[in-house]
Amino acid sequence: MDPFTFASSRSLETNVEVRIDSLEGQRSSLAYTTLMADPSLKHVGSNTAPYSDMYVTAQLFADSKPLAVPVQTSYKAFKNQRLWSEWLTVPVKYCDLPLSSQLAITLWDLAGPGRPVPFGGTTVTLFEKDNNLKKGRQKCKVWLGVEADGLSDTTTPSAVESHSEMDRLEKLFKKHELKELPRIDWLDNLAFRQIERINKEATTENKNDHYLFIDFPRFDFPIVFVDFEYSDHNRRDPSNLSPTTSTVPSSSTPQRSGQAVDLGSGSGSSSNRMIMPVYDPENPRDNPAESKHRRLVRSHRNGPLDRDLKPNAKIRDELNEILNYSPTHDLAGAEKDLLWKFRFYLTRDKRGLTKFLKSVAWGDPAESKQAVQLLPRWTEIDVDDALELLGPGFDNPAVRAYAVDRLRKADDNLVQALKFEKIRTETGPDAAADSSLVNFLISRACINETLGNFFYWYLMVETEDTNQEYKRLFSKVAYQFQVALTRMPDGDKKRASLKRQAEFVFGIGEISKEIQSNKDSRPKKVEYLKHALSDPKNDLISFEPVPLPLDPSVTVVGCFPESSNVFKSSLFPLLIHLKTDRGERYPIIFKTGDDLRQDQLVIQIVTLMDNLLRKENLDLKLTPYRILATSAFTGVVQFVDSLSLASIERGVSLVAGILPYLKSNNPDPMQEYGVRAEVMDTYVKSCAGYCVITYILGVGDRHLDNLLLTPDGHFFHADFGFILGRDPKPFAPAMKLCKEMVDGMGGANSRHYNDFKNYCYTAYTTLRKSSNLILNLFALMVDANIPDIRLEPDKAVLKVKDRFCLEMTEEDAIKHFRILIDDSMNSVLPVLIDRMHGLAQKWRK
Repeated sequence: MDPFTFASSRSLETNVEVRIDSLEGQRSSLAYTTLMADPSLKHVGSNTAPYSDMYVTAQLFADSKPLAVPVQTSYKAFKNQRLWSEWLTVPVKYCDLPLSSQLAITLWDLAGPGRPVPFGGTTVTLFEKDNNLKKGRQKCKVWLGVEADGLSDTTTPSAVESHSEMDRLEKLFKKHELKELPRIDWLDNLAFRQIERINKEATTENKNDHYLFIDFPRFDFPIVFVDFEYSDHNRRDPSNLSPTTSTVPSSSTPQRSGQAVDLGSGSGSSSNRMIMPVYDPENPRDNPAESKHRRLVRSHRNGPLDRDLKPNAKIRDELNEILNYSPTHDLAGAEKDLLWKFRFYLTRDKRGLTKFLKSVAWGDPAESKQAVQLLPRWTEIDVDDALELLGPGFDNPAVRAYAVDRLRKADDNLVQALKFEKIRTETGPDAAADSSLVNFLISRACINETLGNFFYWYLMVETEDTNQEYKRLFSKVAYQFQVALTRMPDGDKKRASLKRQAEFVFGIGEISKEIQSNKDSRPKKVEYLKHALSDPKNDLISFEPVPLPLDPSVTVVGCFPESSNVFKSSLFPLLIHLKTDRGERYPIIFKTGDDLRQDQLVIQIVTLMDNLLRKENLDLKLTPYRILATSAFTGVVQFVDSLSLASIERGVSLVAGILPYLKSNNPDPMQEYGVRAEVMDTYVKSCAGYCVITYILGVGDRHLDNLLLTPDGHFFHADFGFILGRDPKPFAPAMKLCKEMVDGMGGANSRHYNDFKNYCYTAYTTLRKSSNLILNLFALMVDANIPDIRLEPDKAVLKVKDRFCLEMTEEDAIKHFRILIDDSMNSVLPVLIDRMHGLAQKWRK
């Protein structure tokens, strides 16, 4: 038994701290002629003095977004070295840190009174690659002349790959300092003197490189990152920072799949024990005893007698229970044997195919051959089961080809959602040509112009993938798509149309980049935008008809420059009113510097759920506005004329409150609240629809600024930067239902509020019936470039499944949702969070 000691990050309820130690490195002095050419440079301290005064700021970031305000060091005058030796406390606790947390540290020089300029910056992650919290001394490379950005793909990383001898020795020295290496005094003294000599030589060679030395708090035991765990009610969070001494079974007692190891403190008390999963390298391998047993059990059942074998009543009930399992359920060995035994009987049940294929030992040639031969005999399966066969659990080419053949009968809305993800299942760039899924998507994209439009832009975005293997794969698929278009009767015309779309997007993108880069005030940026759109050289005020990439059913021929605008935002999104071939306006928002693929995915899932609800005659008046990512950092969003609930509550529309707002735009004195009946009905239904859908998808960071309302009563959500239960705010509710929304219905005692709850129950139970389809779609997305899925791909499907509560009956599920609504209404924390957010927005303005 090998003991080890650790603590979880969630048990560390102290604020994040970092000590700014010293800055090493010397920058070459500016030539006198340079100072004469630009006299303002002589006011920058570091340009004239080797140890000028500086101060340091540190700000916590996660997922490219700040988590707190920056903190800074106090003033110090330097003589012969820049030494701060000052602890900074960040207003965020360790227990609230996400795994992607990092500190953006900027050194500021002074160019005169109240004129700080960045001397350099560095971004250091708080957790190691093995999810342990960093501790002790850190050497951070300083990128001169820039401010630390704090982005996920930061341009100012603290760790830079280096193969120098000094860097290797510094890592060993840090291990020695943390007592991870044995101490031998006489040998250590000799080593230290040699390190000093090597350091002097390295300093001389790289004197222009600057390094900031910082210190993180040291702990007597490792601090391991622990996030909220799903589908495990037996886990226990440590209530205090007491180390957990745990034991792991030796190799003589291997753990099987699906089991957990009991990590006890040795006291025998159940209150001091916790269950944690332990990786078992033997797990992926077949158990020889089980494999032998399977072959013996199945060997005499593959003859002619199996074809006429029928289950008795008891076994029939067992089989029915197995067929009702969700797609994420793992089958036991006995269940697999039962499915194999009655495989011929099950061919009449469309639910049985996916379960039967899970029971097949694909490593056994005889079994896999029999399974493939059964595919044509099976009753036609549903589309959601076909999607499951395209998931990571099935890689047999014949099975995947069968699934693709079934998808040929799916509607284009589903195919559009499918095209997002699982091309990546085909391994290697050369697999694209032989992929049944790729060929299917290309054929559908060539036939359907709308699908072809979105397929083209999806491929263009993915060809920018940083993973070279994926980049080659998608580039090859894009080439195959272009070749397939040329073979169509009007293929050249379609290719020319896609080319004009790309030129149109590129032209707007160049204007957006220019507006972002210049330092002019917002009114001047707006003036520049109008001038650029009006300039005939840019071919934007009037051009040949081209399908709008965002909505190919709309053909645009120009724009209205006088109506364009630049939003108040750090990324300066552009509002452009395009001119259609009918002379109508189509307003769009063009964003640069933002990856819209996650927002695009959420909107497509919302559209899919809306279609599922409409098939059950439940129209909840949803407004899934259009979003299209045109690259990894640019995209187009449909502009919907609306106001945020925050603006409505502030009285921006001359009246304060949702009900007065609806009444002023849609008056009807004959109705109870003075609002036209159809408008109130739209508001109530859309509130219910988005409450249910955003709860299922786990949409986070909900506040009154990203809840929007149109004048005709359509309520909808915007900004889907956090999904699957992630939220930058602590104690966020599972569902966003604020008092302001309920007041807009007439209050909690009104009949409209009762209608709202009934719509919620109906929508929730309806979507639960299609849970397999939604779960299988998410299973196809685990390899996608979607930030919140990429963080924990193995748990993405489980997080959605947990919110469906599939283990409950329909009656219990309705009770569960009723409790959700009551908790959202009665909780005080969301109100405080909304007020704090409002104050923060006001302070920023």
